[in-house]
Amino acid sequence: MYIGILEDDAAQQELYKLWFGSPPHSCQCHDSARSFIDALQKERFDLLLLDWMLPESSGEVVLKWVRENLGWELPVIFITSRDSEVDVVTALRAGADDYVVKPPKYHELLARIESLSRRTKAPPLVKFGAYEVDQERRSIAIDGKPVELTQKEFELACYMFQSPGKLLSRVHLLEKLWGLNANVDTRTVDTHVSRIRRKLGIGPERGWQIIPVYGWGYRIEKVGAGETEAKPAKQGKTSA
Repeated sequence: MYIGILEDDAAQQELYKLWFGSPPHSCQCHDSARSFIDALQKERFDLLLLDWMLPESSGEVVLKWVRENLGWELPVIFITSRDSEVDVVTALRAGADDYVVKPPKYHELLARIESLSRRTKAPPLVKFGAYEVDQERRSIAIDGKPVELTQKEFELACYMFQSPGKLLSRVHLLEKLWGLNANVDTRTVDTHVSRIRRKLGIGPERGWQIIPVYGWGYRIEKVGAGETEAKPAKQGKTSA
């Protein structure tokens, strides 16, 4: 799980990096609301940990931005020294999914993260236009016809489909899909993107396009609104 962390205390940041800096988790820490929101516009996090009290802003402001711009599916946990009932209620009503009073305890926080992860798990079958993603069988079909993909090709395709409009850096994709400390050349990402584009026939005729961003990474975009919106697929037989 890729965790975005907003925390201005350097010691607490180091603790989070120790807890969530190795597989199966990875994290990115920021000490200001401005830099964190900038990161949210470039990266696709699986969960956010927000401090409330910040030097120039507040976690409440960031939470409001997240809900208005990224929707309500992204899990958010407040971790703060503010422990009054009023504060807890305010945060939860503003859109936080959970609330932890500092100092956080590792095993308790991990359990809360795992609980939110289970609740926000993607449906087994999801459609992205002509593409049907089967999470349980780890396969992708085009108009009902399965396409043969390697495990990493499947993971990359899923991750990109779930991040429409997001600029995904090569380094981020390596950390997310190959592991934080993976000793893999960034050209590996280019190779896999090329393969899924070819195997899945990704192009405007199927409602999607992958746009390379020189010196950075890739962005996948829907071509035309409406029919390419991702939606849960109906269980049972898939019509071709």
